[in-house]
Amino acid sequence: MLSSFSKRPSTPRRHFSAAAAAIFSEVNEVARRQFGDALASMLARKAGAVLGRSVSCSRVLISSRSFTSLSSDGSSPEHGGSLPAAANYTFNQEHFSKYDGFRQNVEEACRIVEGGRWGPEIENALNMFDEKPQPELVIGVLRRLRDVNQALNFFRWAEGKSDHPLCPEAYNSLLMVMAKAKNTYCLEQILGEMSIAGFGPSNSCSVELVVSFVRVQKLREAFDIIQTMRKFKFRPAFSAYTTLIGALAAIHESGPMLALFQQMQELGYEVSVHLFTTLIRVFAREGRVDAALSLLDEMKSNSLDADIVLYNVCIDSFGKVGKVDMAWKFFHEMSAHGLVPDDVTYTSMIGVLCKANRLDEAVEIFEHMDQNRKVPCVYAYNTMIMGYGSAGKFNEAFNLIERQKEKGCIPSVIAYNCIITCLGQSGQLDEAFRTFEEMKRDAVPNAATYNILIDRLCKAGKVEDAFKVRDAMEEAGMFPNVRTVNIMIDRLCKARRVDQAYLIFKGMDHKVCTPDEITFCSLIDGLGKQGRVDDAYRLYEQMLDSYEMPTAIVYTSLIRNFFECGRKEDGHKIYKEMLERGCSPDLVLLNTYMDCAFKACETEKGRALFEEIKARGLVPDVRSYSILIHGLIKAGFARETYELFYAMKDQGCILDTRAYNTVIDGFCKSGKVNKAYQLLDEMKSKGHHPTVVTYGSVIDGLCKIDRLDEAYMLFEEARSIGIVLNVVIYSSLIDGFGKVGRIDEAYLIMEEMMQKGLAPTVYTWNSLLDALVKSEEIDEAVVCFRNMKELKCTPNHITYSILINGLCKIRKFNKAFVYWQEMQKQGLKPNTITYTTMISGLAKAGNILEAKNLFERFKANGGVPDSASYNAIIEGLSIGNRAVDAYGIFEETRMKGFNIHTKTCVALLDALHKAECLEQAAIVGAVLRETAKSQHAAKHW
Repeated sequence: MLSSFSKRPSTPRRHFSAAAAAIFSEVNEVARRQFGDALASMLARKAGAVLGRSVSCSRVLISSRSFTSLSSDGSSPEHGGSLPAAANYTFNQEHFSKYDGFRQNVEEACRIVEGGRWGPEIENALNMFDEKPQPELVIGVLRRLRDVNQALNFFRWAEGKSDHPLCPEAYNSLLMVMAKAKNTYCLEQILGEMSIAGFGPSNSCSVELVVSFVRVQKLREAFDIIQTMRKFKFRPAFSAYTTLIGALAAIHESGPMLALFQQMQELGYEVSVHLFTTLIRVFAREGRVDAALSLLDEMKSNSLDADIVLYNVCIDSFGKVGKVDMAWKFFHEMSAHGLVPDDVTYTSMIGVLCKANRLDEAVEIFEHMDQNRKVPCVYAYNTMIMGYGSAGKFNEAFNLIERQKEKGCIPSVIAYNCIITCLGQSGQLDEAFRTFEEMKRDAVPNAATYNILIDRLCKAGKVEDAFKVRDAMEEAGMFPNVRTVNIMIDRLCKARRVDQAYLIFKGMDHKVCTPDEITFCSLIDGLGKQGRVDDAYRLYEQMLDSYEMPTAIVYTSLIRNFFECGRKEDGHKIYKEMLERGCSPDLVLLNTYMDCAFKACETEKGRALFEEIKARGLVPDVRSYSILIHGLIKAGFARETYELFYAMKDQGCILDTRAYNTVIDGFCKSGKVNKAYQLLDEMKSKGHHPTVVTYGSVIDGLCKIDRLDEAYMLFEEARSIGIVLNVVIYSSLIDGFGKVGRIDEAYLIMEEMMQKGLAPTVYTWNSLLDALVKSEEIDEAVVCFRNMKELKCTPNHITYSILINGLCKIRKFNKAFVYWQEMQKQGLKPNTITYTTMISGLAKAGNILEAKNLFERFKANGGVPDSASYNAIIEGLSIGNRAVDAYGIFEETRMKGFNIHTKTCVALLDALHKAECLEQAAIVGAVLRETAKSQHAAKHW
């Protein structure tokens, strides 16, 4: 095209300009693609000037050197090199040919590299193509490659052909390949080599590395990239830090965000008020007030003045976590610093006060704002209308709508939606529909209006009316969107009307309204909660077939519901399937999975999941620790509570009431009652109100270590502050007083409990019975047992064991045997203690045959006798002059490794002598002597 064009010098100017512009446009696009926007833009300006002056020329001159990133001396323009002046201003055919040749060389090298798996064949092809590649070729190829492995292999090949390290631009080009491919497996190695060579990544390269991962929400990887740069003492670009901090702020990851912010300060970057504002917002919304205030103090110490945006953020963020007085403080502080509150300030403050039920103050500030305004602030009006509606003051809300009209401002659909929402929440659906009809005079109902009505009707169980509203929505020209469908399905599932929800799902026209993740998630969860886990799984498979990729929320529901149905193996399979599909678990899923594992008595699996949270780069939250502590307590590992509690505090977790209760319970069960007491005081000082669970744990802990007076004082304290005490707390006190023999007080507590209308449980009765037996008040215990049955509390095997043991102690063996038979008639299986007590009692009563038969029956039924059982039967048989039988059980006892008591040996030895079994007596005598020696040595030790 160029040659034919040059033969026509008389071509009119407009044709010349069009042709030249077309050529320049093509070359400029190549330059932009190869060497970036900055250099291409510079060429555009210079070439534009040339084109403007060259209308009468017969030839367009193009210089290849103007398109290369290196100057004649090999340096990069962005690093101080200069382009030849003639090359910048002159376009000629010769240079264009050179550039075209260079471009072809780059393309040929790329074709070779991308031609297959790297190996000797590709290396030989490259060697034949260019034995000593120039830097510009290496850079050109690296900028075109997209695969990190191919780029790294080519880089190493080029490096091997050079006598010195490749230039910084080549290294940066390789890093840019990693950024585009989002693959940094060799990043640390390359940065290490750059550090040794004495140069680092460029600012643009460090930014692209971080931003490429931020774009796909891989923030942990982006964070690790910056930390790897810092490991080699490189200085990541300012915008790399700020971009990542902004992304972390959006998902409320305060820990990594603060670490980056502190690094910026260490590197000497000047941090702005805007950056402080970003951090303060996140910490305040997490409820970490001390950390947010500390940042504010740090900002002031850096001589930075808070602007109105920061004050607005503080008012809104602190207010939303319930720190209303602090929000007020910021509101008043603004004026003191000469800042005038704007519409955002007033609206935020009004919203905070309304949410805190401080309506009078909200009204006062609203009136102050509105009194001098000709045009009302619509946002403030809507917020105040919502505040009145939430407080049930609907007349005042309607009056505000009328006031807006009087000021010439037509109320928006949002104002009416606020009132309709509040009316629906208060159950005034008829009034909500009346308002819906009235609003049509001022504003056209939107999809949100219909969705609000449908939502409230579904929650009220008026499904047919909800369908009518949906039909009216269609008649108004607004077809129900996926949000409408999701509301109906979600509300029906929560009302346990899953079949109706499923019919709506089946009736969806997928061309008009395609189900999304929320649709599937609501229905999968609804089916699972009704125990229909197989139906839920089939819907999950349908979700996959529709190319809707399940998120962690769906998998969380499936795992939880499979575990709750007792199908824990299927729950484990779901988790593995999720990982195989490339879905990363979030903290909520891992917390749920860990909780399920502990509830299924898989203690080690629960521990492993807690460690997995940390291994995946997630930070365990207060719920993670609470689940772990609670699970370990139930599994009998309460002593680990102490270390976990301080680990949770070191992590910066803010304990809520549930967490305090869990940790206090752990301390009490591990015997650290003083620590539990301190934590109870801390809980009160932090503004958390102790519950019946809190007091119950501490009272039970005190009773178990016989600090009964303190336990009763705490009991009185709980009662005085209006906590409704339950059977568990009363039972703990009854058990505690009973164990130390304070029976009268135990009876009084039992009487008070029953006067409160609380029915004693079997544990309560057992505690009282045990106390009576230990005090040898057996007749009273029998009366107590009868009362228990009269009050319709069914005795369990422990109840009978306590009573049988008490009767045997006072040698009322026949009476004990009656209760033994009654126990078996009730279908209750005696435990080892009950059998031992009964065997010993029968033997002492002289019923040797019955005692031996009972012992053999115990073993035949799968019972495992303990040391006490063996000693009881040996002693009983010996006293009953059945020495041979006794000796046989004696040998069995020794084989099982149980200790034989001295008293048992003496009785058996006496029986064997009487039966003239001298050989067996000698063996028993030897055992007796060994037992005596060991006891003597233990005493002296």
